[in-house]
Amino acid sequence: MKSATPKVLHPLLGRSLLGHVLVAAGAAEAEQTVVVVGHQADQVREHLAEVAPAAVPVLQAVQNGTGHAVRIALDAVPEAAGTVVVLNGDVPLLRAETVARLIGEHESASRAATVLAAAVDDPAGLGRIVRDAGGGLARIVEERDASAEERAIREINAGIYVFDVSSLREALGKLSTDNDQGEEYLTDVFGLLVEVGSPVGVFVAPDADETLGVNDRAQLAELRALLRDRVNTAWMRSGVSILDPATAWIDVTVSLEPDAVIDQNTQLRGTSSVASGAVIGPDTTLIDTSVGEGATVLRAHAVGAEIGAQASVGPFSYLRPGTRLGRKSKIGGFVEAKNSELGEGAKVPHLSYVGDATIGARANVGAGTIVANYDGVRKSRTTIGEAAFVGSDTVLIAPVEVGPGAYVAAGSTIASDVPPGSLGVARAQQQRNVEGWTAKRRPGTPSAEAAERASAGDGEVSEAE
Repeated sequence: MKSATPKVLHPLLGRSLLGHVLVAAGAAEAEQTVVVVGHQADQVREHLAEVAPAAVPVLQAVQNGTGHAVRIALDAVPEAAGTVVVLNGDVPLLRAETVARLIGEHESASRAATVLAAAVDDPAGLGRIVRDAGGGLARIVEERDASAEERAIREINAGIYVFDVSSLREALGKLSTDNDQGEEYLTDVFGLLVEVGSPVGVFVAPDADETLGVNDRAQLAELRALLRDRVNTAWMRSGVSILDPATAWIDVTVSLEPDAVIDQNTQLRGTSSVASGAVIGPDTTLIDTSVGEGATVLRAHAVGAEIGAQASVGPFSYLRPGTRLGRKSKIGGFVEAKNSELGEGAKVPHLSYVGDATIGARANVGAGTIVANYDGVRKSRTTIGEAAFVGSDTVLIAPVEVGPGAYVAAGSTIASDVPPGSLGVARAQQQRNVEGWTAKRRPGTPSAEAAERASAGDGEVSEAE
């Protein structure tokens, strides 16, 4: 990956690669999950503690092959009996349903081992499934050790297996490193089991895309697009309208209700949720944000916000963590809000910053208003009461309260509370007009010429001019 981040921790629509595999592993309902870690093990352990704290990390200090990795994993759980499932940490498209079917077929057939296979158009670089004359599994061969005839086989080993534990332990003890890489191949276990007459089998994946792995960022991008299409198709079939599926990127951790509408160039990430009838986008990103029924979010960016039913946001607005919008409230164009609450029907329509504020129901905040919440040392809160009106180009210096039904005159700087029903006016000075200023200070300019015509009673500018 050429990255400081371990490959299995690279993100893919809401989970790491490893996180996706662990979800698929959940289908096994295992008594114990063991994760073999090696390269950048500390980072992987830390991630595991967050996403799967019950999983046991086991260090493979020297990467001596897949057989060696499985052996040290089993050594960590000596009491393990029955069935063991082996998954690769870089195969994120594997479905839990496929894992469940793989286990079911293995156990119903009472096999010693079953391999997940896939039929692909281009098997280059992948291990091949070699069948016997009766169509059964003869062995699995790595491409570098395969003959020319074997390399022509299109049925590949997905690197996902189910074993009987006792059979696996016995076969692992017989593995050698007599191969091109000088490693213990887990795939050699199948040949060893066949030699002693133990039943082995192949389960072919219903969708070959599920078996795709990641070895570089180009492949990661390919899988991201495949997963996007899978996620979007599932949502559309459940009643969600996605107007341009190619440009809608929805994390697997997002929840949507039927009749939600997702417009083009929209990203829904993390724990975001969208209720029925809400319209999101175009050109919108929601991260860990909930959107209520019938709300509209247009060309906006929201992180950790709650947008109430029938509320409207945007265009070009930024909702930061802790912002909560009540029913039918409005955050308009070029508005930034942080850790603030808007009551039902409250409006901040234009060009404003609202930080650490509580705005009552039906209150209106005029264009260009700044809620100055930070004095350089601490942040304080501002309260605007129910049905209050704040005029345009106002600065509210926190902590301050504008009472219910109060008005604030446009252009005011408010540093003291405005009582309920009062008008707050705070301007630096009264307006004065200096007559003739343009003619004296800007002579010869278009402004001076226009002023001169206006003074002469000819204030209109002709089309020719």
